[in-house]
Amino acid sequence: MSALPAKPGLRHSVSEWYSNNHQLSDTAVHERYVSNVIRQEGRSLRNETNCKSKEQTEQALAATAVPLEVGSECLTLRDGRRGYELVTDPVHEQLKKEVELIERVQQVLQQHIDKAFEQLCVLQEARHQLTADLQNKMDALDIDMTCLSLTKKSPQISLKTNPTRIPPGSSTPQEWVQFSQYNVACAEEAMHVSQQMREDMSLTRAQLQNELDTQRRATEFALRKRNHHEEQARDGLEWQIKNTEDEMAEMESDIYGLDADLQAKTASLKLAHTRLENRTNRPGMDLCRDEVQHGLVEEVHQLEATVMELKQKLSEAQHSLQKMKLHHSRMLQDLSRKQEALSLEQRSMNTRTRLTSPSCTDKTPVLLVPLTNSSGRSNLQLLAQ
Repeated sequence: MSALPAKPGLRHSVSEWYSNNHQLSDTAVHERYVSNVIRQEGRSLRNETNCKSKEQTEQALAATAVPLEVGSECLTLRDGRRGYELVTDPVHEQLKKEVELIERVQQVLQQHIDKAFEQLCVLQEARHQLTADLQNKMDALDIDMTCLSLTKKSPQISLKTNPTRIPPGSSTPQEWVQFSQYNVACAEEAMHVSQQMREDMSLTRAQLQNELDTQRRATEFALRKRNHHEEQARDGLEWQIKNTEDEMAEMESDIYGLDADLQAKTASLKLAHTRLENRTNRPGMDLCRDEVQHGLVEEVHQLEATVMELKQKLSEAQHSLQKMKLHHSRMLQDLSRKQEALSLEQRSMNTRTRLTSPSCTDKTPVLLVPLTNSSGRSNLQLLAQ
């Protein structure tokens, strides 16, 4: 007889073979389900990470602090104008609109931040539920894998007290599936709402930024235009002041000439008066109204009329000079105010150079969610990348 082949190892029954196949199939289904949950959890984490749109909105809100401060400071600076320079001009109106717009933008952004925070809480709760469910499934899978590895010769096996009992909190397969599907559905709904919210917030930020940019350009255009007009007014006033000063100098020279002429005519009048008075002392028939007498009388009349006209012109000239001096003083005062207003406008424009676009370069940190089973054979980490 030929030698029999070596005796194979422990043989299994057909029922054990079927049981093993069934367990392998069930385990494959279970592994695929766990993989699907992991993928859903990863998506959830990625979407949660995308809630950095809340941080971007907070940064956008913080970025409005400087423009609001600049707008308010410009209004305060321009309130320092005096006299007729303190006008409600287009710059004032644009600055007020700018401040009001920034305050409205801050309110809108704050509302979006509050909504984003609430949605972030919803996402975190969904992640918590998925993570807890996934951890439970991994623990259950670990137990099932351990049970699958047991054999009749395993040293860990023993008789148990009432092993067929139904543990408290047990669920049916249908309830098990529904629970998992419910958690995934909640996560997907939260992700959908978050995605829509991110799009809305992104659109809102862009629209508000456009409004702010448009208003900023309008304000700066009004400020430059007003500054140009004020420079023209200042230059025109300086020209008027110079011409007035020249006219005052001419008038003072004329007054000096009028006064000199008045003194000369007064001296001539005194001479004529004295001659006439002296000739009244002629005696007897020599007290004659001769041609000399008539000539002196005519001269006195002419001189008196001339002196009266000179006095009138001198008074008018002095009055005109006084009025020009008074107006000259007012123009100097107004020029000082215009120069102050221009200085304030320049300070306002310098203040507005602080309006720079903040650069957001902060990177969102990577989120790690460790999931481990009881045997330590698997240590899963979900990366929100």
